[in-house]
Amino acid sequence: MTAPAGGDLARRATADPLFRLVAYALEAAHGRPPAAVWSAPHAFHLGSPGLVAAAGWPAAAAAAPRGDGLVRLSSLAHPADGCDLPLTLSGPPPAAPAWAVRPYAVLRALARAGHGRGGTDLHVQGSLTAAAGLSTAEPADCAVALAVACVHGPAGAEPDREELARLLAGALPEGDDALRRAVLFARPGEALLLGARAERRRYVAFDPAASRARLVLAAVRGEPADRAAELARTVALARRAGALSAWPPGGRPERSVLLLLPEARVAAVRAAVAEDFRDRGRPVPRFLNIRVAGAARREH
Repeated sequence: MTAPAGGDLARRATADPLFRLVAYALEAAHGRPPAAVWSAPHAFHLGSPGLVAAAGWPAAAAAAPRGDGLVRLSSLAHPADGCDLPLTLSGPPPAAPAWAVRPYAVLRALARAGHGRGGTDLHVQGSLTAAAGLSTAEPADCAVALAVACVHGPAGAEPDREELARLLAGALPEGDDALRRAVLFARPGEALLLGARAERRRYVAFDPAASRARLVLAAVRGEPADRAAELARTVALARRAGALSAWPPGGRPERSVLLLLPEARVAAVRAAVAEDFRDRGRPVPRFLNIRVAGAARREH
């Protein structure tokens, strides 16, 4: 695998703003440009067991290798909580800001497997927050793992995604392995159907735009105690206004629902939901268009 051409990503006017941002932020925080930048899509369930897909909203990780056994972690989402930590392979992990605990667990699992024991400068940033209703953990985990394995691996070599999937499942057993595999192995316009063994997978067509439909994420706002009722109300309103189907993007309903809408009914559905919430003095749900995207990839 060769790095994409184009020179300094942070200053490349034609690059995606998110990837320019993470490249610049790593350089600003750690004093040197990244050796690689990887993007990883958010992912979602399709309401059937083992059926997942990726969304066209990425997280990104910029990385540069070190040789002194130190990891330096930063994120623009936590500007006051960057940290420098020793990369230890055993024993209790060092004290770290709450946001850095998960990336450090990924780095430690990789180092135990021989990837990046010399340490890494790392910057992580997402295009969505938890308020959107899609899990932010799995895309960030995968972006970190791919970036670190890439900068510490042989030049031009593609990281072994199956190995990384296994390492992440072991290091973060509380995570959603199906979503991780969507992040790592998805294809544009297709859903990923996982078998009884996660590494066994096949692809099925799932391209709403091809059938003149639109996939929209609706995320409710307000107090957590109210979310289940407000989600149920959103689904009922959307169905009455013409939605074809609705399902939670995660393993269970939390704060958002995916709506499959005919193109001709998108505006009507959004208006019906918004009018009801406004009339009740409730915060109107956020709506986010979802494109069925491909897997994580190297951007620089």
